[in-house]
Amino acid sequence: MGPRLRKAALTAHVAASVGWLGAVAAFLALAVAGLVGDDPGRTRGLYPAMDVLTWWAIVPLALAALVTGVVQALGTPWGLLRHYWVLAKLVLTVLATGFLLLHTAPVGHLADAAARGADLDGAGLGGLRVQLVADAAAAVLVLLVTTALSVFRPRGVTPYGWRKQQDRDRSPGQEAVPAGR
Repeated sequence: MGPRLRKAALTAHVAASVGWLGAVAAFLALAVAGLVGDDPGRTRGLYPAMDVLTWWAIVPLALAALVTGVVQALGTPWGLLRHYWVLAKLVLTVLATGFLLLHTAPVGHLADAAARGADLDGAGLGGLRVQLVADAAAAVLVLLVTTALSVFRPRGVTPYGWRKQQDRDRSPGQEAVPAGR
């Protein structure tokens, strides 16, 4: 990947990742307001807003961060599986995206209940409201960890990365040194 394309891919990845973190932080603020709010009308309006935020911002940004991260890793010397910090980011992003997609069901359930005028404290909805706060707080934490991994880039290459490095450093016709010798 050429330098201009690499910078474009990096820009897209950073924008999607920062957008995802910001959208989840906004979701957390709405979830906390919905949990502790004392105005039933306002509280009832928050859950449909969270549903819209989830489907129109958080899910697309999560998928964009995942795809652009893979493109970025494959198009740079960092590689996708060569360094532990990149691998950790990939695993965390895949898990966070998976949990996000599972998390959309309770958001939709609360949004529907709020739109119907249901009692948000009764019928098991109080527990779902607490779950939204806990899930969003956990998501913010995971996204901050992935951000820190990008900034600090802890050292360490995976066994695959070590082999690739040895292959690159070895001159043509030279035999590879087996691991452990």
